[in-house]
Amino acid sequence: MIVRVPASSANLGPGFDALGMALTVYADVIAEPIEHELELADAQLLDEHHPATIAFRRGGGEGSVSVRSSIPVGRGMGFSGAVRVGGVVAAHGQRRGVDSDRLQQAMPELLRLATELEGHADNAAASLYGGVVATAAGHVVRVPVQLDPAMVMWVPSFATSTDESRRKLPETVALADAVHNIGRTALLVAALVAGDIGALRAATADRIHQTLRLANAKPSRDALTAALDAGAWAAWLSGSGPAVAVMCAVKDAESIAATLPSEGHSKILRIDRVGAVIERRDVKQQHEDE
Repeated sequence: MIVRVPASSANLGPGFDALGMALTVYADVIAEPIEHELELADAQLLDEHHPATIAFRRGGGEGSVSVRSSIPVGRGMGFSGAVRVGGVVAAHGQRRGVDSDRLQQAMPELLRLATELEGHADNAAASLYGGVVATAAGHVVRVPVQLDPAMVMWVPSFATSTDESRRKLPETVALADAVHNIGRTALLVAALVAGDIGALRAATADRIHQTLRLANAKPSRDALTAALDAGAWAAWLSGSGPAVAVMCAVKDAESIAATLPSEGHSKILRIDRVGAVIERRDVKQQHEDE
């Protein structure tokens, strides 16, 4: 059983803990008998303390778990959310089989389990459902995005602890800042639905978390500024950072990536529109051989 799960970028600027976007870089969570695990190239056999294993057990999974991943860890691209989604989906596949209709029906419960472990739903919802999602009060709605942008992810060499970053945020915010973010979040969702490129830069401005998080991450701040100066449609701190997400035209992706700070590297990605998928290993191997 192999579950392929996309990375994600959360918040999208003003949508703190409410908006997420799936990205075309992946983690594979693999569940199968232990004697076969090491046959899978680049897969790491996990102990019982890994978030993917904990999620797999929470979902009722039995046996060993492995992960192979291209998602940077501790950079704000949703690694923990992705592998937790992979764990609960793998457990579902083990118990219920590889059936896309059953998976669709089980998604609300799978998201509930992953969110309990993750602590917030934005990354997990994007990785599970794919696309751009809005989530609150246990509900998830996919935003029908009318754009097909490139997503340039600037990934620095240093990492950030999400838990530590969240502890530094204030427990209350000024009314003006709350109104600012509510308006920008509504504008962002509307702009994505309408395909209004011109509104995206203003729509991704934030007053609740980005300024505080960027204060101690000058390279990330410089990357965000450089991307906007180079003509990106929008840019934001991805999750709690330190990666920066840049939305732009596909034709401009390479030139914008070239302007970003040398303290990191750039990945030119797209929005993943599918989300988590499950596939038996023999079928996946046949596809790879072909």
